[in-house]
Amino acid sequence: MDAVQRANSGHPGMPMGMADIAVVLWTRFLNVDPDHPTWPDRDRFVVSNGHGSMLLYSLLHLSGFPLALDDLKEFRQWGSHTAGHPERDPQLGIEVTTGPLGQGFGMGVGLAMAEEHLRSVFGSELVDHRTFGFVSDGDLMEGISAETASLAGHLGLGRLIHFYDDNEISIDGNTGITFTENVPGRFVAAGWHVADIDGHDRVAVAEATKEALAVDDQPSLVVCHTHIAYGAPTKQDTAKAHGAPLGEEEVRRTKELMGWPVEQPFHVPAEVLAFFAEAMSRGRQRRAAWEERRSATFAADPAAGERWRSYFEPSPVKLSGPLLGGTKFDKPIATRSASGALFEEIAAALPGFLGGAADLVESTKTEIASSNLFARTNRGGATSPLASASMAWGASSTDWRFMVVCGPMPPPSSSSPTTCARPSGCRR
Repeated sequence: MDAVQRANSGHPGMPMGMADIAVVLWTRFLNVDPDHPTWPDRDRFVVSNGHGSMLLYSLLHLSGFPLALDDLKEFRQWGSHTAGHPERDPQLGIEVTTGPLGQGFGMGVGLAMAEEHLRSVFGSELVDHRTFGFVSDGDLMEGISAETASLAGHLGLGRLIHFYDDNEISIDGNTGITFTENVPGRFVAAGWHVADIDGHDRVAVAEATKEALAVDDQPSLVVCHTHIAYGAPTKQDTAKAHGAPLGEEEVRRTKELMGWPVEQPFHVPAEVLAFFAEAMSRGRQRRAAWEERRSATFAADPAAGERWRSYFEPSPVKLSGPLLGGTKFDKPIATRSASGALFEEIAAALPGFLGGAADLVESTKTEIASSNLFARTNRGGATSPLASASMAWGASSTDWRFMVVCGPMPPPSSSSPTTCARPSGCRR
């Protein structure tokens, strides 16, 4: 409530409505290690209803991931780590970027497929994690969720569990306006295991999760009947809690009803941090045991170690091209999997990259003309200096071509350099 109110923007309803489910999952079942966020065999947690991103950020902070309370206070602010929808940053515990509804549902299916493949290659001693997801009515209205649900059921992805926030509220009002299908029936027909519970009954949440974990040949959907903005005296169960702050008076009254300190925004009791820290010891112990198994496996079978490295340690990627003035830039970088990290490494490598005119790395005009270009915007969707940076694939998937423009980017041309809109008229 405090983060959304401070930003004067965001969605308080889902985090309040799914908090009971989240606490049970994170403190009793999810296996992650905040000290090693990218541990390969960690459980994956996907928030497909990404508009409720403050729930994910709160869980990460309480659990000891490197997401500080000050980051929560910067929710939805320029350049912050706590964007309005989660943006992939595994080092912080944010597994995927979830913007368009249904996207995270499909990503959960993809992650479960990847786990199944890796387990077949390396065995359950090294690959034994699960994928958990939070999904909403909006996710299930999208075609991609139906398609990927069908695939997951067909493949029998028993290590995938989605929790459905069935609060019956959309941004326009009650979901009955547009969405009246039998969701449990649809998933049963697609080959899923389905449970139906009160999403605020923590015992029921735990029992349904245990039941889903025991089903190894079907993905699971836990239908959780919840109240959006649970606990808010006038905005619970209303569309007003979807996509807008509660308002200072509603926040104050909600805290009073909960017996929470009214005059202390972002208050986190020490016993809450201790409770989550104790819960995270489960994941820490599992990771330590996994490290021992991996070392023993690779010592006994060096070829397995080589296969592992081929999967989990990307080969260096080259950035190459002539700088403005003829200087050659040819620098291997560590990864091509996360565009955010890629841009940060480029920024560090090129002095003044985020300045105004800065440097220019230019591919050959023919490569630019025949490649796909991608623009990068700042967290939260606002235009930033990085929006003028575009990547173009070269002939090889391990060979990146990179260029920076100083102003609006016209369509690529293979015939001549293009002058951008800056008064100085620098060349693209």
